[in-house]
This record gives sequence, structure tokens and C-alpha cells, in this order.
Amino acid sequence: MDKFYITTPIYYVNGKPHIGHAYTTVVADVLARWRAAQGMEVVFSTGVDENSQKTVDAAKKEGEEIQPYLDRMAEIWEAAWRKLGISNTDFMRTTEDRHLETVREFWKRMDAAGDLYRGKYEGLYCKGHESFLKEDELTPEGLCPDHATKPEFVSEENYYFRLSRYQKPLMDLYAAHGDFVAPARRFSEVKSFVENGLEDVSFSREGREWGIPVPDDPHQSIYVWADALVSYATGAGGIEGWEEHPADIHAVGKDILRFHAVIWPAMLMSAGLPLPGQIIANGFLTAGGVKMGKSLGNAVDPLALAERYGADALRYFLLRETPYGEDGDFSEEKLRERYNGDLANGLGNFAARVLALAEKEELAPAETDDGFGQAIAEMRRAAAEKTGEFRFGDALAAVWKAIAFGDRYINEKKVWEIKDPAERRRALSNLAALLEGAAETLDPFLPSTSAKIKEAFIRDGAVLRARKIPALFPRIA
Repeated sequence: MDKFYITTPIYYVNGKPHIGHAYTTVVADVLARWRAAQGMEVVFSTGVDENSQKTVDAAKKEGEEIQPYLDRMAEIWEAAWRKLGISNTDFMRTTEDRHLETVREFWKRMDAAGDLYRGKYEGLYCKGHESFLKEDELTPEGLCPDHATKPEFVSEENYYFRLSRYQKPLMDLYAAHGDFVAPARRFSEVKSFVENGLEDVSFSREGREWGIPVPDDPHQSIYVWADALVSYATGAGGIEGWEEHPADIHAVGKDILRFHAVIWPAMLMSAGLPLPGQIIANGFLTAGGVKMGKSLGNAVDPLALAERYGADALRYFLLRETPYGEDGDFSEEKLRERYNGDLANGLGNFAARVLALAEKEELAPAETDDGFGQAIAEMRRAAAEKTGEFRFGDALAAVWKAIAFGDRYINEKKVWEIKDPAERRRALSNLAALLEGAAETLDPFLPSTSAKIKEAFIRDGAVLRARKIPALFPRIA
């Protein structure tokens, strides 16, 4: 059986999940479920970053000891993904022993390659990114453009990674693998950044009270990105597991793309390890044109939305509303419009009509005509093609096109008025086949809804029977 390994970032635990985290994780879940449906063995790793300074600051703010705080927050994040129907096979916590061992081994490999050295660093440090920024990366007001906070000036002696050594190897990688980063627009940004020259980067911090100590130097802690990125190797089963099968896809947000498309492959080259297959980056979800985030105080709680509209409705909105890779402006009004228009009046209404008409019939769904066989085949083909291109909205549009075809058929044929048993059976068999096909195609996107539709059909040999089910998406005023 072929294997497919996909990851999300490991998320900071200085707060609860917001809708931006949900977006990235839902995208990874769609791809994981899609590959599983193709018969692949899927490893899907997500988790939380517990070794950052943000962790220490958040625990202090809450008046808790660090470890109890981490345990409480990890459970919140795990529960959130369960509620959103995320099918991860692993939940990574960077305080686990398996991760500590992988990070230490990785560090020693980079050190043996001559890529780590001690040096003094002075620069502007952004707590939001846990990264140093250059002055030309700041706004005219001297703020981080993503977090709207003023970086602090830091001067300390750290270990450095010789990132500058890997400028040409990275450019060679990008030239050889034209889809290493997707969408293409994001790849262009990465290549432009590397072409302009790379500087060595700080890989440790001194005197930190939390984190993984540098091997043989307990006064230094391994810096968050040199630790967090290695979690992907931990999720593969450690260094040997990564060597056997590196990640096929890293799903990230565009704000951390450089770490994944520049620093991470350079680290892997240094450690003598294989590279990931692809890095895909979603855009920001904004509110009134401003990026959402915990540090900006405008984060939206995805669980509250899922409670109000259902997890599948939220998944649908995130995937359908904004082309992948682009920024999208979120509002609950837009979500409600999609819910009532596409889900309640679209899929939900079509399913209710078909199941009500077919409830007392004996159907033969393999017998399709009147263009239904072609419509179903085209729906499946287009959805698969667009999903493979990360055009999730277009994949869903292919399903809704088939649903619209089915609705027109019901109305034009006036199926509810058909008296002839053979003709009625044929019409309803067509519609049942389309509804079942839509459910199967939607499984990676709307897993709960797909399961409900499938459960409405009962097979008895070659005969298919349908039963009415509660409304999939009751209208919301």
C-alpha cells in the first residue's frame, strides 16, 4: 500500500485555536481523507508547539505552572480538531521524549556538517513570529506588519545556522522542482527572497527557562524554529522514519512559508536527509481587511461557529469562499449566506427531495440514463482534478453543478407526478445514483454530511432502498 504523509504546523499554545488555524488544518484534512479514499496509507500529523517563549509568557499570564498549563491547552486543541472532524493520525507535543530525541539527533547532524557556530547577535526580535526582523521588513511606524507590535532590540550570544551556505542548493532545488511550493504565486515570492541573498540565522537563545537545551551547552536553548520544524521528522517516526518516507505535503499559512520553504529544506540538506515533496500555503483570513490573529485581538472562534452552523458548514465555507493561496475577508454574514444558499437550499434541499420521493421505492442505482452517468462521471473527474490542484472551491463547485443538474431533472420531469412504475423507478434510480455519488465525492470535504447521506440508503442485493433523514442543513434566519 502506498503511503501519504501530510502535516500542519504545530501551533503555539498561547491561546485557543482561531479560524486561521482551522483553515490550514481543514485543508490538510481534506487532502488526507482524499488520499485515504484512494487506498493510500495516510499519516496525518498536527500538534502544538510547547517550547516557545510564548508558552512561558502565556502560563505566567494565566497564573499557572508551565506543565499544567501545557496539559490543559493541549487537550483544548485536540478537542477542537475532533469537533471539526479532523482525521489526524498523530497529535504532536514538542515536550514529548520522542521529539526531544529527534531534535538532539538532528542538531548533532547539522553540527557535524559544520553548519552551527557561536556568534553574537544584535537585532530586532518579534515575539509574534519568534523571529528576528530586518528594519526594511517593518512598517513605516517600525511595527511588525503581521502582528502590529514593535519588535524589541535583543543582543546576545547564540548558535547560528549557516543558512547562507545553502542559497545555491535551494535555488537548484526550486529549479528542479517547479511545484515545490504552491500556489505558484507564493513560490515566486520564495524564490525572490532567496535570490536576494540569505543570511545566517540564530538557532538558539541564552538563559531560557523553558525549551530543549543545546547538546553539551545547557546555558543555551534550541531556538523555537530549529525545534518546531524538526517535529515533522518526529511525526514520521524520527530520523529513520523521515529517511524512509519524508512528508509529501506540509500545509502552512503564508506567514510561515519562508521557514518551511527556505530554512527547513536547508536544515534537511545540512543533516543529509531527504526533502519534503511539497509545501502549500494558504492566505490570511482577514476581518475588514486586517489579518486575524490572537495578538491582534480580532481572532474568530471556529468552535463557536461550528456550534451554530455545524462543523461541515464551516468547512464548506472555508474551502469554497476564497481561492486557495489568496487572502479572504471573513464575516459571519457571508458564512450565513453560503449556509442558506449553497447548503440549505442546495445540497440539503436536493437530498430531502430525492429521499422523500424514493422512500417507498425499490431502486436500481446502477441503471443510469438521461445523462446521469455522464454527469456523475464528470463530477468525480472534475472534483479529483481540482483537489489535486488545491482548487478546493472549484472541486466543490463541480459537485454543486451535478446537484443543479439533478434539481432541473426533478422539476422538468415532474418526478412526483410520474405514475408509470418503470419510468418512476428509472427516474428515481438516476437521482439516487447522483445523490450517492455526490456524498462519496464530498466525503473529504464534508465528512459528517457525506456519512448521513450514505446512511439514508440501504442495499439489499441489487436493490437499493432510501429513507428520509432529518434536514441536513436547517435554514438559519
